[in-house]
Formats: sequence, structure tokens, C-alpha cells
Amino acid sequence: MQASINRLLERANTVILGKERQLRLALACLFANGDLLIEDLPGMGKTTLAHTLAALLGLQFQRIQFTSDMLPADILGASIFDRESGRFSFQPGPIFSQVVLADEINRATPKPRARCWKRWKSARSPATASPDRCRGRFS
Repeated sequence: MQASINRLLERANTVILGKERQLRLALACLFANGDLLIEDLPGMGKTTLAHTLAALLGLQFQRIQFTSDMLPADILGASIFDRESGRFSFQPGPIFSQVVLADEINRATPKPRARCWKRWKSARSPATASPDRCRGRFS
């Protein structure tokens, strides 16, 4: 296992220079199935770090840019009516990805933030009330 982690870190270090400690901590968080808060100055590679780890691990990555006019459906997805079949089908939002980067979450109004946190902590989708689970271990 240690050899695999070292190979992963070597590959990540070719994309993200000078952040080996941060990479190790982010990997530990992923392996522990935890949430990770990355705080840094603009342009320091937060998005690149998350995207690189997702790509190296073969995980689906989505970034959510929070804004003051965001709605819960922008995060969760929505049920869309298909005229041809006469049925509603759920189109999952970015929160259903395996690695989600929630950028500038403090800009969102309380309702979208609450729905986002609820989805992260819940195994069920509040949008459909069905047992739709995230596709992978990491959410």
C-alpha cells in the first residue's frame, strides 16, 4: 500500500509543485472518507490539487462555484420532464460526484449551503427522497 501511495504522490508532485505535505494530508482525508477544508490565497492551486487527486485516483470531479443567487437545485440537480416518454427523470447535480470542490461557499445564501451540507452528510438525495447514493466512497 505504501508503494502505491508513494507512486501516486510522485505523479501528483509533477503537477503540483512544492505541496507534498498538503497532498499527503488530502490523501489521508480521502482514505478516511472525510471532508477537507482547503484555505489559501487565490491562485495557490486549491482547485488543481483536488482535480489532480481525483484524476489520479480515477474519481469523478466537479467544482461548485457558490454565488448569492444559487438555488438548491443548482447543487442537487432536478427532476426534468421528458415529453417523449411522459416521465420525469432525475438529472443529478454536481454534489453527486465522487470529489466535489465547493468554492467560496461563504458567498451562498443559507438555504443552498444547508442543502449542500445535508447532502454531504446524508446517504439519500433530498431532491428525490430515494436511496440514490453517491457513485463512490468519497463525497
